[in-house]
Amino acid sequence: DGEDLMCGDLASLPLLVDACQGVEAVVDVSKLDTNRVASESVPRSAETVAKLEEEKAADDLIMEVDEAYWRVVSIENKNKLAKEYCTLMTKLEENVKVMIEEGVATKADLLRVMVKKNEAEMILVKAENGLRLSKMALNQICGLELDKEIVLSESNLDVIDEVVPVNGSIESMINNRFEIKALTEAKNIAGSSYKIAQSRFMPNLVLSGNYIVSNPNVYNGYSNKFAGMYSFGLVLNVPIFHFGDRIHTLKAAKSEMRIAGLQIEEAREKIELQVNQSKFKIDEAKRKLKMTDKSVEQANENLKFANEAFDAGLVSSTDLMTAKTAWLSASSENIDTKIEVKLCELYLKKALGKSLEK
Repeated sequence: DGEDLMCGDLASLPLLVDACQGVEAVVDVSKLDTNRVASESVPRSAETVAKLEEEKAADDLIMEVDEAYWRVVSIENKNKLAKEYCTLMTKLEENVKVMIEEGVATKADLLRVMVKKNEAEMILVKAENGLRLSKMALNQICGLELDKEIVLSESNLDVIDEVVPVNGSIESMINNRFEIKALTEAKNIAGSSYKIAQSRFMPNLVLSGNYIVSNPNVYNGYSNKFAGMYSFGLVLNVPIFHFGDRIHTLKAAKSEMRIAGLQIEEAREKIELQVNQSKFKIDEAKRKLKMTDKSVEQANENLKFANEAFDAGLVSSTDLMTAKTAWLSASSENIDTKIEVKLCELYLKKALGKSLEK
């Protein structure tokens, strides 16, 4: 009974508590460490860097998809151009055959036209194979089946949208670059490490508190009731001598912080150079596009006059084939320039840290 227990041997108390299926709860107050703030900022910065790497991977994928997309657009337009060129050479071959029958052309003229026609057919075959392969490459990047047929919404290059001008501060756009954000977080980590190294020279104060409640309890005799007790602790750690080891750590952390700052400055300079280079390239591509548009216009006019002169018997088939070849070259260069303008616009967006998602 209770009276016997109070007068009995306390060594048997744990066994009796177990027999009574006792309950004990401990509430521990979180320890307060004056140096914990700096160390907690490190994992937060590391988490931010991981998110930035994920965003960069997404932007790199979008860039790869866009490059593959415009590659398909380019080859598709060149394929149409090759078909048109092959049709022109076939028509010229038929006209030369008629002229041979009428005695105004020779077999040598027909052979020259047939050679050019074979070259046109080879160009068409290469364009068709290149188009199929480029579509397969685009499907592979997009995670689609390689043989899946895709329709491009911007395959018509007759109308090119105006390049969107850059609005906003260049400095703020540079701050949006992944490299600057990642290096800034690296500098924050280095700063936290420096603060941690500094804290090793300062006193560490740790406060702890506990409250223990149990049933049965022996705080006032023995009873089958809940009762508890408080306990508090205060620990002060004052560094006195460290044989220079902590000074070395502090200097190393300070150097790391300065290196991170210098890396940010260097990255800013390189990004600014990249932005200017992208702006120059897009301006050059726009001027080149105007010139190639004019070249295509002149080549079309020249081809028209050459056809009329050939029909009138004023020029030979060789002159007409030369005009057709010049038209093909000008049209192909015009397609390349239009694609270059779109890609330069894409590269400028990336250099400015703008989102590539449409």
